[in-house]
Amino acid sequence: MGLAPWARPARDILDWCAVTSAETSNPQKEWNELAQEVRRHRELYYNGEPVIPDADFDKLFQRLLQLEDEHPELAVPDSPTRQVGAAPQENSSFADVEHLQRMTSLDNVFSAGELQNWLDRTPADAYLTELKIDGLSIDLVYRDGRLERAATRGDGRVGEDITVNAKVIEDIPHELSGSDEYPVPELVEVCGEVYMRPEDFEDINAERVAAGKDPFANPRNSAAGGLRMKDPADVKKRRLRMVCHGIGAREGFTPASQHDAYLALEAWGLPVSPYTERVTSAKEVQEKVEYWADHRHDAVFEMDGLVVKVDDLASQRSLGATARAPRWAIAYKYPPEEVTTKLLDIEASVGRTGRVTPFAIMEPVRVSGSTVSMATLHNQSEVKRKGVLVGDTVVIRKAGEIIPEVLGPVVEKRDGTEKEWVFPKECPSCGSTLAPQKEGDADWRCPNTRSCPAQLGARLEYIAGRGAFDIEALGEKGARDLINSGVLEDESGLFDLTTEDLEKSQAYTTKKGTVNAAGKKLLDNLDTAKDTDLWRVLVALSIRYVGPTAAQAIATRYGSLAAAREADLNHLAETEGVGKVIAESFHEWFQVDWHRNIVDRWEKAGVRMEVDASSRPEQTLEGVTVVVTGTLENFSRDEAKEAIVTRGGKATGSVSKKTDYVVVGDNAGSKEQKARDLGITILNEEQFATLLETGTAG
Repeated sequence: MGLAPWARPARDILDWCAVTSAETSNPQKEWNELAQEVRRHRELYYNGEPVIPDADFDKLFQRLLQLEDEHPELAVPDSPTRQVGAAPQENSSFADVEHLQRMTSLDNVFSAGELQNWLDRTPADAYLTELKIDGLSIDLVYRDGRLERAATRGDGRVGEDITVNAKVIEDIPHELSGSDEYPVPELVEVCGEVYMRPEDFEDINAERVAAGKDPFANPRNSAAGGLRMKDPADVKKRRLRMVCHGIGAREGFTPASQHDAYLALEAWGLPVSPYTERVTSAKEVQEKVEYWADHRHDAVFEMDGLVVKVDDLASQRSLGATARAPRWAIAYKYPPEEVTTKLLDIEASVGRTGRVTPFAIMEPVRVSGSTVSMATLHNQSEVKRKGVLVGDTVVIRKAGEIIPEVLGPVVEKRDGTEKEWVFPKECPSCGSTLAPQKEGDADWRCPNTRSCPAQLGARLEYIAGRGAFDIEALGEKGARDLINSGVLEDESGLFDLTTEDLEKSQAYTTKKGTVNAAGKKLLDNLDTAKDTDLWRVLVALSIRYVGPTAAQAIATRYGSLAAAREADLNHLAETEGVGKVIAESFHEWFQVDWHRNIVDRWEKAGVRMEVDASSRPEQTLEGVTVVVTGTLENFSRDEAKEAIVTRGGKATGSVSKKTDYVVVGDNAGSKEQKARDLGITILNEEQFATLLETGTAG
């Protein structure tokens, strides 16, 4: 269904839905209450403002289904479990229209086991897997190739006539264009989803806040509201998009399969999803579910599940439908990534580069399988842009990241006690006056890079990370302790640490004051880390903008830190993967005395500052651009990228005309198809290995 995550606390829903039939003395009473709630939230979702998250609605709906399964007499004809959408409001400014063919909803499953049960009872020679877009359903009728009418889904039989608004959505053609293989039919009814891209949603919200208006809570709500605006010019400003996912009534068009229908829709100029795939086994369906669980944010639109359809249309007709959903399709719903909780306070943290980042302290809430109580707000401009106040009920999203993000406030929940947050003028760690590093910077920074405890501790932790020296025994607690206890003045002395030094710390000593097992391991780790790759040393220096890609490019081109330090600025900027901004930052870093002292002391302590000539690969990919997509058996994504860069090539994440090769692994997505469309050479893993070794694909 796609309800936006609004404000009824999740625990209330959970408490309600936790009641089992054995504990319920009056099933009819519980059904009445649940049915009333489901109808209310469904009405708000389609014709108003949702007040609970999608996941909470799913729990209510599933409990209602469970009750009806346990007590069949409760499954009356007007049960919400047998209804689709919501009827248009009586006071709607849009006329009611009847669909040519009834529009349905989808039944949901929430686990691999439930999906397998559906696959077992719905065998097919082929299935289509499609991303479940979190948008608003739309019904388009084309007669003799011209758009005759557009309507909302409504209750599945009757929707609202929104033709004038649909015509300003660029993805919706006013007239279809046919081909010899797919001539335009006399009549075709097309089902689709209207949505808003996340980047457009961010831009529109920024514009609303700047204009003194409340921000929208999520893209789906913004799209739904936009589609029902009275002025088509205002609708156009919402930058709505549309993608087709089905066909209804038709004359002069008899496709054999859903896949064939999509090919025809695309030939006629209608937008179809680039992520739809045809598979021939239940095992492949499950693999697609697993793949998209890890790649939910690769798509250009918001998605919350994977739809599985029997491909053959004759089989679809044979399987039929229930009162609300087809039996030949199912939606696998992924765990929710958006939830609401109370914003208790906003505090600021200081990172390794001095950047001061506001973060939200919240009532603990469970999202994406873990309980969180903090979320990032990025910078002070973002706090204002999102219109967040201390005391707000806020929407947070984890979105596959370790640290969740605050998306915005639930304005309807404000009671007047909320307060605006004021960004600090002084560093919360050392008291230095905060300011942008350069004019126009959105981030404010602590200028005390040499001795701010927060920056020093964060840099030490970063140095120990897997992307740098990979020092297992040096974590956040140990890094901050070495600074706070005075063992280290800054990172320059890290590789000079001795047993006597560690005896002054707390994290690395026993109660008797002797070095503990962690301390001994730290000294061993430091000794081993001295022989790391040069590019990892460059990353460890925390030079602004110099991440793994730029560091690998610099190390590959110059071979030693000494050569890179002395390189001409323009020559450095011409390095593939570097550019002017990174080159200037790299050059400026070495103009600071205490920065140079770090490098000098590390080198004196035995840290290798040049590429090991014996291990440096031959530059077989000089000037070659490679994209890797999908899962490779012998390379992680980072390992494949490193293999390309260290051989002089360029590893990018997007396919373009400038791409020379696209390496395709298992579960490759839309990049493979784009490569085919552009005529780019596609390699398998074996050919990729040959390319790395010889510079050609064989």
